[in-house]
Amino acid sequence: MTLEEKCHFVLGTGMGFNRDVKFPGTAGATYAIPRLGFPAIYCADGQQGLRMNAHRDFDSFGKAVAYPFGFGLSYTTFALGKPSVEESDEKYVVSVEVKKASNGVWSVTVPQVKDGVYRYHFVVDGVNVYDPVGTAARETSALAYVSKQKGKDFFAQKDVPHGAVAVRYYHSKALKATRRLHVWTPAGYENSTDRLPVLYLIYGGGDTDNSWPGVGCAGDILDNLLAEGKMKPMIVVMPNGSIDTGDGNMMGEVPLFAEDMITGIIPYIESNYRVVADQDHRAMAGLSMGGMETLETTLRHPDMFRYVWVLSSSFSPVDQQKHAESFKLKENAGTINRCFKQFVFTQGGPEDIAYQNCKEALKYFDEAGIKYEFKEAPGGHTWYTWRANLYDLAQKLF
Repeated sequence: MTLEEKCHFVLGTGMGFNRDVKFPGTAGATYAIPRLGFPAIYCADGQQGLRMNAHRDFDSFGKAVAYPFGFGLSYTTFALGKPSVEESDEKYVVSVEVKKASNGVWSVTVPQVKDGVYRYHFVVDGVNVYDPVGTAARETSALAYVSKQKGKDFFAQKDVPHGAVAVRYYHSKALKATRRLHVWTPAGYENSTDRLPVLYLIYGGGDTDNSWPGVGCAGDILDNLLAEGKMKPMIVVMPNGSIDTGDGNMMGEVPLFAEDMITGIIPYIESNYRVVADQDHRAMAGLSMGGMETLETTLRHPDMFRYVWVLSSSFSPVDQQKHAESFKLKENAGTINRCFKQFVFTQGGPEDIAYQNCKEALKYFDEAGIKYEFKEAPGGHTWYTWRANLYDLAQKLF
């Protein structure tokens, strides 16, 4: 099969515009042009059609890149041809050439794109697919609620007074960037004058600050506990723990986040919310990479925190001894024991991928004489475990 190495970008611009296109060599198969101005790239081979949106950053002056992904289709076998629009409304479409790089990445530059924000998606074999590497791809996942208790789970949304989960943005001096975080405030906070303690709750690597209020069900867990009188009113801050260091080194993010916590996140919260801004009313908990960020922040600044929970995590597994020694645990043991009212490590049982590393790391605390509590329960390195962790720890704080 001869490859033409071309396909064409089709952008609908009119409300309700919907036309069909045909590709040569596809046995008359037709593919619908997207409605409401969603852009798409149409490509096909002789046996299987693919309608694909090759754009992933449409607001950066029209620069678009598509990355290969697995749907049983091979980009190298496509015979790409120019589609012919069968109906007459050609004024609604614009065609541009798409180029394939040597690494298999397709790219297209779309001219004359007006400033703005555009929705887009892939359509593969007639199925809408969100860009797997798009900026917000990790926040577009569907959530499946599975319950054998018919909505009576501790993480279910129940008929109780609900707090608010707000999305806030702040300027990070440490990172020289505008950063996002989520903040849960309890029901009635808006009409109260009370100052509340604060829990800083960090997610794990590969997730976002939307993970705790999303798949983590943090808002519903906290609403239910407060309504049942099982926890004290508090504010829960869920920051963005991910930082692009440019080299893909996840451990490089940890000290940067700790600096942002101390110089950016905590000052922002204490300047914009009614909180008790002292050590006795400040807690931090984090899972997986967020647990390493929790250790980095609290062990470097023990006089700022009273409650510390490390979930499915410990020191860096890459060079644990070097990481542990950097905290000078023996030298600082007295301060840490005096400052931390709660210092808790949790694991999702032996099946938790961080289990063995954590057990090894705890030896350094034992040698230094640092007091801590260790908990484990079946569940592995999953949100099943971490939702239960939040349910547990929220009842024990403050």
